[in-house]
Amino acid sequence: MIEVTKEASGLWLVTLNRPGKANALTEDMLQHLAEVFEGAGEARAIILTGQGKVFSAGADLEAARRGLATSPLWERLSAAVAAAPGLTIAALNGTLAGGATGMALACDLRLAVPEAKFFYPVMKLGFLPQPSDPKRMAALIGPARTKLILMGGQKLTADEALQFGLIDRIVAPGDVIKAARELAADALAAQPDIAAGIKTMCL
Repeated sequence: MIEVTKEASGLWLVTLNRPGKANALTEDMLQHLAEVFEGAGEARAIILTGQGKVFSAGADLEAARRGLATSPLWERLSAAVAAAPGLTIAALNGTLAGGATGMALACDLRLAVPEAKFFYPVMKLGFLPQPSDPKRMAALIGPARTKLILMGGQKLTADEALQFGLIDRIVAPGDVIKAARELAADALAAQPDIAAGIKTMCL
């Protein structure tokens, strides 16, 4: 359900492939994703995307009822994404919801298709968000807008997400991977230590 393609250029394409379930994440999928990013020291750029019309609906409903919604795996995954030395790009092929938001927030850049929507109904479901999610979101869009999403339960359109700064660019549905590849091109061509150094300087 997690596909990883490693290209000779140093580009890794990581795809959530459970479109029949809106790419909802199971414990095994979270574990696999965390291991991929923890082992991504040699990747010069990573594109994270989904198969189908939804990037991810967050935690698988049945797994969430069994405790996955509060699993430390979410925090482990987002920490691994943030620690990857290469350029990380979330190529959001559709709606991003719930706990899956954390791994997109941890990426360096976020692209989305026009139809994408963004929501994180954690309070309504009776859970706290993972500790790093509000901090990363607030760093991008500010505390008030973060509360608008996490406490006000607001669902953002792609246009609103772009205006807020939650995403960096809106691209046509068929072009999200192409656009991500274009953004990764300079990082792939650069010396890895220079690219990683610039990324560190931006923290």
